[in-house]
Amino acid sequence: MPLELAIILPTLNESGNLVPLIERIETALGEGGWEVVIVDDDSDDGTADEARKLALNDARVRVIQRIGRRGLASAAIEGMCATAAPFVAVMDADHQHDPALLAQMLEVLKAGEAHLCVASRFLEGASTAGWKDPERERLSGFANKVARWITGVQLTDPMSGYFMLPTATARALAPKLSGIGFKILLDLLATSDRLLEVKEFPLSFVARREGASKLDRAVLFDFLAGLYDKTLGRVIPTRFALFGTVGALGVVVHVAVLAVLYLAVGEGFAFSHAIAVLTAMSFNFWLNNWLTYRDRRLKGWAEFVRGWIGFCATCAVGALANVAVAALLEQQGVFWIAAALAGILVGSVWNYALSSRFVWGRF
Repeated sequence: MPLELAIILPTLNESGNLVPLIERIETALGEGGWEVVIVDDDSDDGTADEARKLALNDARVRVIQRIGRRGLASAAIEGMCATAAPFVAVMDADHQHDPALLAQMLEVLKAGEAHLCVASRFLEGASTAGWKDPERERLSGFANKVARWITGVQLTDPMSGYFMLPTATARALAPKLSGIGFKILLDLLATSDRLLEVKEFPLSFVARREGASKLDRAVLFDFLAGLYDKTLGRVIPTRFALFGTVGALGVVVHVAVLAVLYLAVGEGFAFSHAIAVLTAMSFNFWLNNWLTYRDRRLKGWAEFVRGWIGFCATCAVGALANVAVAALLEQQGVFWIAAALAGILVGSVWNYALSSRFVWGRF
């Protein structure tokens, strides 16, 4: 059969789920006319190797192993651009998404009845009984309300991770997509210049088959970052905005520690200020690692400590640049507040550029 559909599976530590999922997809679609593109974020459980074993005996399975890149949205974009199939679906590899819906979605798109098909957890007839995560259900409900307001598309589940569309549409939108976080469907809907006609299908959302969920509380910040990128991201880059926000919180931490040690405890100013600087830098490093560079997060004590030392060194150089620029401008007659703000901006850009490259990037 000619290739009609590519199913993109973004994976991170899903080795045990691949074989049974391919079997379920074959049951749903038959033996031919489809392929699976597994886009793996360099899993440490051997997911990419397991996918390659499948591909050796099954030409319908292909593998993209990403090194130094992470994130479900960006993985989905790479997978959608890597297939020749005229239609493409994105779904999770953890068995929470039922492959039985694939054939129905494909028929609707082939008939031209919609531009996009979405599996909804909240449409009438759907079920989340197997989800067993009330907090995520509440967050999804809130996020869906905001997503409907942003995109103008009245879906019951615009935050769904299971959908299908013509590959040509995906490729046309790909250069404009932010690729931030987990919600690629929201990115597609918000990026499209035309209002996409969408058909939803009720999904029985169940618990994952095996393995641990990759979502933590930082997914809410991913969602907010995605909204920011769609509104103001072209003016100030999203990651720099997050970096600056963390820096502002670090100032609060700095002042609080300084006040406690210098005013409340009675320590000397120099000692108190030094401790406050170290505490603020450590706080900034931890929060940036957890939030700003979530897709490149440093893990393990050795990697974390090396990153912390590199970040402190980077910030020390940035602080010198901050003071030098501010002092120079003040000497040239610039109002002291403006000079100070200019120094802060230069120091922030310096810290962002160097830490992006040498702390969370690749040498």
